[in-house]
Amino acid sequence: MKIGIMGGTFDPIHIGHLLLGEFAYENFRLDEIWFLPNGNPPHKTTDESGVSLNDRIEMVKLATDDVPYFHLNLYEATAKKHSYTYSTMKALREMYPEHEFFFILGADSLFSIEQWKNFREIFPSCTILAAMRDDKDTESMQTQIRYLNEKYGADIRLLQAPLVEISSTTIRRRAEKGLSIRYMVPDVVSEYIQSNALYKIKSE
Repeated sequence: MKIGIMGGTFDPIHIGHLLLGEFAYENFRLDEIWFLPNGNPPHKTTDESGVSLNDRIEMVKLATDDVPYFHLNLYEATAKKHSYTYSTMKALREMYPEHEFFFILGADSLFSIEQWKNFREIFPSCTILAAMRDDKDTESMQTQIRYLNEKYGADIRLLQAPLVEISSTTIRRRAEKGLSIRYMVPDVVSEYIQSNALYKIKSE
């Protein structure tokens, strides 16, 4: 099968993540999209929002449950050490040699990928789908794709999608203030955040 990989802390998962997965699924005729909540990312502190890994996992589960080709994968969530893209993709290839993997990332990440740990090891393990808004000029992206393809033998393809200009940080801040996060996250995720008082400032 052709499997799309969406990684992140998902704190919380929002419609931008889901739309990106949907367009990757459609445009590249993938069979499934796997969402991998990161339990121990090297670049940020996962408990800075006060939300537990279990809560983040549950929100991804709620957001993806009604889509038959969206799946929650706990490989990174259960890792005892820092999760890096190169090691995750290598492990997935070894665990599922029958699958073809497509790693989905944003435009900014494509331009910084040479700063990632052991980034060269990512390219043999998967096809990279580099997402950018479908109404933007693609010249700079195409140039970067050609550069990486030629220098490292990478297989990178442009994923044009209506990327949503919203971040998990914005959602957390609004939830903290008791403001509406409707339309930013699926209703089931909004209800989970509200019923569990996630992101609320804790009383002294």
